[in-house]
Amino acid sequence: MKVCEICGKGTSAGNNVSHSMRHTKRTFEANIQKVDVELNGKKGKKYVCARCLKTMKKESK
Repeated sequence: MKVCEICGKGTSAGNNVSHSMRHTKRTFEANIQKVDVELNGKKGKKYVCARCLKTMKKESK
């Protein structure tokens, strides 16, 4: 299951809506990337969502 290890963002549910307005269930998965991260002085690989990754790059500048 795709879950961000920093913020906990994961899969959410919703509906596909066709042109005739029929609704069927679907899932929205978070954009999870496996990246090298340094948190609290420790380096390691973490599964991080795109928004957290963008924030970490912004804070490192």
